[in-house]
Amino acid sequence: MDEPKRKAVVLLSGGIDSATTLAIAVCDGFEPCAMSVRYGQRHSCELEAARRVADAFGVSVRIVVDINLRALGGSALTGDIEVPKGRPEHDMAEGIPVTYVPARNTIFLACALGWAEVIGAHDLFIGVNAIDYSGYPDCRPAFIEAFERLANLATKEGVEGRPFRIHSPLITLSKADIIRTGLSLGIDYSLTHSCYDPSPEGLACGACDSCILRRKGFLEAGAQDPAVYVQ
Repeated sequence: MDEPKRKAVVLLSGGIDSATTLAIAVCDGFEPCAMSVRYGQRHSCELEAARRVADAFGVSVRIVVDINLRALGGSALTGDIEVPKGRPEHDMAEGIPVTYVPARNTIFLACALGWAEVIGAHDLFIGVNAIDYSGYPDCRPAFIEAFERLANLATKEGVEGRPFRIHSPLITLSKADIIRTGLSLGIDYSLTHSCYDPSPEGLACGACDSCILRRKGFLEAGAQDPAVYVQ
């Protein structure tokens, strides 16, 4: 008789990184439980992409958490700040851009941790990446390591000897390597959404940091980007 699979909470935004992370969790033998977050983001069409990806992987346990980070502001993704367009890659690698959402991954992981404790999961997956990223401090290995320590200090499960593990399988991969990995695992990237500033019809702008990194990744991976762009 086969043993039941271990549950894992996977943060699923609907982008390339989270979709690939979900595929890795499945490949590693976990039963994925998908959490998406509606946080007041201007690119809320990513939630529909998350639904499509979860459907494609047959994820039966999933939730969407509502958190109004727009009330806090401070980001081009949650406020009336213009999303930068056409930035050179060297600019993306320097400083923290206005698309940074204050404390976003801390809040997301805290919600994922709470749900994991409720449903009996001790593994959390997040698709953060410290190579092809836009300068976000909450996408770095030190943050993930610190949050894992926090998780095991601040939960009933942790203090009673049932520790949590935070998995960030993409953290040292380039965008091209992420895409290659996903394609090898059978991901249909046409289901995903990456753009920070999509058109009202949901078409990608092609010029924000996220679109630029996506297009660069597909080019370097030698694969065709299935996203539909305004330009």
